[in-house]
Amino acid sequence: MTNIPTDLLRTLVTIVDLGSFTKAASALGLSQPSVSLHIKRLQSVLGGDLFDRSAHGIRLTPHGEMVLGYARRLLSINDQIVRLGGTVPRTELLIRVGTSSDYVAQLLPGTLGLFRDNWPDVRFIVRSDHYDSLMRELRSNELDVVVGLSVERPGEAHRSSQVEVVWVRGVSTELDADRPIPLVTYGAPCPYHRVAVRALKAAGLHWEDVFVGPSIASLHNAVSVGLGVMPTSRRVANDIGMPIWDDAPLPKLPDLYSGIYIRESGVRQAYEQLANAIAAVLYESPFRTPKLVTANERPRRAYPAA
Repeated sequence: MTNIPTDLLRTLVTIVDLGSFTKAASALGLSQPSVSLHIKRLQSVLGGDLFDRSAHGIRLTPHGEMVLGYARRLLSINDQIVRLGGTVPRTELLIRVGTSSDYVAQLLPGTLGLFRDNWPDVRFIVRSDHYDSLMRELRSNELDVVVGLSVERPGEAHRSSQVEVVWVRGVSTELDADRPIPLVTYGAPCPYHRVAVRALKAAGLHWEDVFVGPSIASLHNAVSVGLGVMPTSRRVANDIGMPIWDDAPLPKLPDLYSGIYIRESGVRQAYEQLANAIAAVLYESPFRTPKLVTANERPRRAYPAA
């Protein structure tokens, strides 16, 4: 009979969950060569490769996927036995979340805090970036959950919703027919910018990027003082108090698609639960965001405490 050391199995599970040999080494208090040695020993015992060496990032072979499932079950039983002696092993779970919208990022902290009620040992890393970059990192197992906005209908999303896009403006904004349409957006990679440019091109209209901002607060202020018009979702416009220009002398904007994606490997149960919790806020429940400071208000802080 061959016994498989549980420390080797725990190393395998940690690598997959964190998506990196280096991060697994740090989490386990080992050197990276030691982590690599654990995997070599485990592969030697099991007689086959666990990781697909031809793939970019951390990707298991079919044999490795089967071993991972059994390893989780075995480690769970191991930890239950340890608890019988009054010792509670603590296994910290790291979930890396990416979002292509700083507006959505404002809503995440509350959802993540509530999520810890069921997963008390979880910790999060959350960051914003463009949709395409986030999806590449999700596929290479560098992110676990992505909340993204895309031009095309998502075919691989765990949860998704259609997003109505509208034009917004300042209360006194008017357009000059002899000048290009002044656009206020996050910039060219932004889906709102892309659908707006497509619609303007199709209508034979010229435009210029008069304000490219890093956050919804900066864009809101630029629109409020009349620098230009902005494409955004109807829900965002309503929540942050931006006047929607339904009868604008501008082409109607096509819908976008909001999707919540989870990576194929790792702790799928946790990722799915988190994705469903985020979807409940974004797609199912009404929510309010803090009032944004306009240019006419005292700029003490962009997002006042509730």
